Amino acid sequence: MKSFTGKALRWDWRDGVTELTLDREPANEIGTAMLAELEQFVAAFPTIAPETSACIISSARKQGFSAGADLRELYEGAASVSSAQRSAGVRDFLERIHAVLNAIDAAPFVTIAAVHGVCFGGGLELALACDIIVADKMARFAFPELRLGLIPGFGGIPRLKRDLGNAFVRDLLLTGRSVNATRAQAVGLVTQLAAEGEARKIAQATAAQITKFDAVTRAAAKKFIKPVPHEELRREIDLFCELFSRPTVMAALKKFVESNDAMPYLP
Repeated sequence: MKSFTGKALRWDWRDGVTELTLDREPANEIGTAMLAELEQFVAAFPTIAPETSACIISSARKQGFSAGADLRELYEGAASVSSAQRSAGVRDFLERIHAVLNAIDAAPFVTIAAVHGVCFGGGLELALACDIIVADKMARFAFPELRLGLIPGFGGIPRLKRDLGNAFVRDLLLTGRSVNATRAQAVGLVTQLAAEGEARKIAQATAAQITKFDAVTRAAAKKFIKPVPHEELRREIDLFCELFSRPTVMAALKKFVESNDAMPYLP
């Protein structure tokens, strides 16, 4: 399947490049709807991979790349079931999103996240699964999960540790503060800075360069330089589920859901 249009995202293939566009109101929150369509996307890899050199992941939403996990859906689902069902449901969701992001991480083609605006929590974790992050100068990155009594649960910390120094990882995780695109580039999170609104254009130029190279060599080089940290990812799921079982987390999620802020996901 070289093209698809769903309720939360769409993708198209052209001249060796696949473009995946996130497009779910209000800010590309990752819940069951987007997860199901991301699963369809990675299920199409056997079809698109032989003819794809690069894949660009971007957003059609003005607010940014992605505000992260759909916390309202998470809270409403958890509040309506027993604690045992709650734990099982969260673990199932995490196993599914990890499978998707692991597939993107290990894809035989080069993946490029074209980021603008907010790139928080689960949205940052999606970007971190990509090989290259291109960001416009107004982009901001954050892991605000500690405000909820949680850690990032979509594989963010193992992937960030793989790519960057621990000092920056600890700062981002333990403070919950956002960093701008300039700082993100300085520490090596962002590969290229673009003018406001130009990240996708820069990503397309990068993808065009990548199409010039041999597919077998490219895939071998990527596998060598970017191993998937499977053991740490499994430990992250266990720790997230352990933390999620505490009443303080449900109280924090309830506060988030009941917030009157226009953009409550901002740190």
